[in-house]
Amino acid sequence: MAPPPPQQPKNRNRGPAATGGNGRPPRRMASRDAAERAAFFARREAAAVLRRVLRGDAARRSAGSIKSLVYSPTVRNKRATFALVCQTLKYLPILKEVLGSSGVLNSKWKKQEELVIVTAYDILFGQGIAVSGSAEELIMLHKDNLRRALERICAKRKVSSVEDLLGKETAVKPKPRFLRVNTLKTTTESVVEELSKIHMVNNDDMVPDMLVLPPGTDLHSHPLVTNGKVFLQGKASCMVAVALCPKPGWKVIDACAAPGNKTVHLAALMKGEGSIIACELNKERAKTLQHTVRRSGANNIQTVNGDFLDIDSNDPSYAEVRAILLDPSCSGSGISTERLDHLLPSHSRDDQDDASTSSRVMKLSAFQKKALSHALSFPSVERVVYSTCSIHQAENEDVVNAVLPLATSLGFELATPFPAWHRRGLPVFEGSELLLRTDPEDGLEGFFIALFVRKAAGGDVEPPNEDVELGRKEPNEDVAVEPRREQVRRRRGGVRAFSSLRLSRMILCSKRGFW
Repeated sequence: MAPPPPQQPKNRNRGPAATGGNGRPPRRMASRDAAERAAFFARREAAAVLRRVLRGDAARRSAGSIKSLVYSPTVRNKRATFALVCQTLKYLPILKEVLGSSGVLNSKWKKQEELVIVTAYDILFGQGIAVSGSAEELIMLHKDNLRRALERICAKRKVSSVEDLLGKETAVKPKPRFLRVNTLKTTTESVVEELSKIHMVNNDDMVPDMLVLPPGTDLHSHPLVTNGKVFLQGKASCMVAVALCPKPGWKVIDACAAPGNKTVHLAALMKGEGSIIACELNKERAKTLQHTVRRSGANNIQTVNGDFLDIDSNDPSYAEVRAILLDPSCSGSGISTERLDHLLPSHSRDDQDDASTSSRVMKLSAFQKKALSHALSFPSVERVVYSTCSIHQAENEDVVNAVLPLATSLGFELATPFPAWHRRGLPVFEGSELLLRTDPEDGLEGFFIALFVRKAAGGDVEPPNEDVELGRKEPNEDVAVEPRREQVRRRRGGVRAFSSLRLSRMILCSKRGFW
């Protein structure tokens, strides 16, 4: 009798898969292998995102929100990665304590700390799928020790389950899904026709080419989004470019442009005519800006990886700049919920202090004043929009109030963006009612917009398209600026009586060339 054939060793991933009678892997095994592969790659993509999130949070110089990092082109399995990053951050204090007490994160694994943390979450609290990766093997080797460490922590804090160790979750009120039609590539009518087949779609009543869909609508992988015909952009964010309202053919600067949604919105409002200089100091964010521009199809945008403050406003190259959009670095307090900032380690630290007067906000405010003063110094600029996604007075009204004397000396005054909008600036100085705020109570993000317009020779503010009737929403029409006759009436009533204190001309930039 011939001896039985030797038994093949079990090797789940490194050898050929077992096959069925038709030469293909059994369906159950193929499904398991696919799930393991998906888990393997999702953990590594999540670890890469988590590394950037935590490093940016520690330095308080974020490379982007969790959502923007996950939904970047480099991440393939976006849905799984997003869930994994959010859940890992939710359990992060517990995971660090457990891994630390178990001695798992020794010097050998310190360089891959984020991958170990993500894998530990997924195996201990998530899917529990273990694949043959080095981090997975490490966690499986110490799995029993990690569970015992969890039990000791629960006993020490006198709670019955791990969930009791977690803080209270921040309730997020669902907001409508806003999207902006990219008129450089398509029309609003064609997008409505296509999306109406699967969603309820409404036109926004204030922002041109903006559509409103039900909360929770996920369009990240929809062809209209991936090919740049539609941008998933909040209404408050879109109000910024509309407030600037540049004419086709103008030369425009977007001073702090990344990720680029407002930049390409400007290009659409300008119908692709004229030119836009889009500045971004951060190298990684500049790459994101370039990708956004490519996706939009705009061919009148020049991206510059450099500092807006390094531009010499008296350089003849910028003598024809007519409009500047300044949306500088800010605390992001108006979009902290959308950014999921409550999941970040710094969130608990900020809760201990008054965030609105923190040293970080004060430093940001000083930079914002400098940047706004510089924007106003360009000799031919007619319109400057200053905007933030902050709710703090220090970054909003206080910045505008501090720069008003300089603005007045250079011939600027505040105009009223979206005069029909109900929520205006905080009443902290005369004229603050001309400013605009949005708030989560409005179903939007928390934004702030100030519009500076240079007075014409006769002393009146010149709207870009005064012959267009207010309220009609055609591209590039003047839906964002109060009509001149209303401004004159308000000025006669004393509302616009700003100080005309004369200051010496301030050029807050170096004399170095920009490139």
